[in-house]
Amino acid sequence: MVRFGIVGLGNMGKQHATFFWDGKIKDAILTAVCDTDSNALVWAIERDNKIKTFTSATELYQSGLIDAVIIATPHYDHPSLSIEGMENGIHVMVEKPVGVFTKNIHELNKRASMADVIFGIMYNQRTNPMYKKMRDMVQNGEIGEIKRTSWIITDWYRPQAYYDNGGWRATWKGEGGGVLINQCPHNLDLWQWICGMPCKVTSFAHNGKWHVIEVEDDVTAYVEYENGATGVFITSTGDFPGTNRFEILGDLGKLVCENNELIHYILDMSERVFNETNTEMFAGPNFTRNIINPQEEQISESDLPKGAPANGGTQHVGILNAFVKKINGKGELIVGGEEGIKGLTLSNAIHLSSWLGKSIQIPFDEELFYQELLKRS
Repeated sequence: MVRFGIVGLGNMGKQHATFFWDGKIKDAILTAVCDTDSNALVWAIERDNKIKTFTSATELYQSGLIDAVIIATPHYDHPSLSIEGMENGIHVMVEKPVGVFTKNIHELNKRASMADVIFGIMYNQRTNPMYKKMRDMVQNGEIGEIKRTSWIITDWYRPQAYYDNGGWRATWKGEGGGVLINQCPHNLDLWQWICGMPCKVTSFAHNGKWHVIEVEDDVTAYVEYENGATGVFITSTGDFPGTNRFEILGDLGKLVCENNELIHYILDMSERVFNETNTEMFAGPNFTRNIINPQEEQISESDLPKGAPANGGTQHVGILNAFVKKINGKGELIVGGEEGIKGLTLSNAIHLSSWLGKSIQIPFDEELFYQELLKRS
C-alpha cells in the first residue's frame, strides 16, 4: 500500500484527496496533508479523523508517514517542493504546470534523473482517447507531413468573480501569468506532444483585455516548424460561448477535433503530388470523410473524477493509478515529470515574444525570460 501525502489543499488538492477517500486510487492510501491554511486542514480532518496534518512541507517529508506526494500548490513552488521531496526519497507527482519559468526546471529534471524516485506530472488530458488517437495518426504518417496546425481554445471562459476569489490568482507574483500558465498548460502540452515542438514563435498576449487583472487573458500565437509548417494557437478567458477546435493539416489529409468528435479527411493522393501533376485549373484531390470513434477500455463512471466526460479517458484518476503501479514496479507512467518543460517552453516563448514585440527562436534565452518576468513580478 503506497502512502500518499498532499501539499496544497486548494481546489485541485481537495479533488485529489477525495479520489483517495472515494477509493478510486488502487493500492494507495492518503495518510497526511499539508497546507498553511488551518481551515483547509480542518476540512481534511472532518473527512478523515485519522489523517495527519502539517503546515510545513519539510515536516511532512521528514515525518516518515508518506512514500509519495502530490504537489498542488501555487505554481512558483512546484520545482522547489518537488526537489525537496526527491531529496527525502519521496516519489513526486506534480500538478501542472511544472513551474513558471524553464530556467529552474532544468535543475529539477537533473535532480529527478539522479534520484531513486518516480517523478510524474498531472497532464491528465493525455488520457483522452481523442488526443491519443490524433497523436497515433500523426506519428504513423496517416495524414502525411504536417503543413499547418491550428488550435482555437477559447472555452475557458472566466467571469471577473473567478479572479476576485483568490489573491494569488491572475498576478505575476502569485501565479506567474494568466491563461497560458493556468488554463492552457494541458493544451500547450498536447499541441507539442501531437505535432512536435515549433522552432519559432511570434505572439500577442493582451494583459487584462477582458478582466481587471494584470496578466494575459487573450492570446494569439503564430509558430513555425523546422519542416516549414506553420501553426496558430488562440486562447482567451473572455470569449462566451467559446470554441475548442483543434485542426492538423497534412499533405495526405486533415484531422479536426471539435465537439467531442474526431473527423479524418483522407486524400486519395498527396496534395503535393496532385499539385505537381494536375492540369485542371480548379481541381482538387478526391477525398473521403470519416468520423473516428477512438476505442478505449471501458471505464466505470464511478472510477472517473466528478464531472469528467465518459469519453474523456481516465483523467486524474488514471494518472494517479499509473503512478502507483510504477512505484510498485507493475507499469509505466502516463507522463514523466521531465516532460513538463516542453509545454512550459511554449508558454514562456509566447510570453517573451509578446513582451519584446518580436519573434522568438526556440530554444530561447532563458535568463532573458526570467529577467523580464521579474520586471512584472
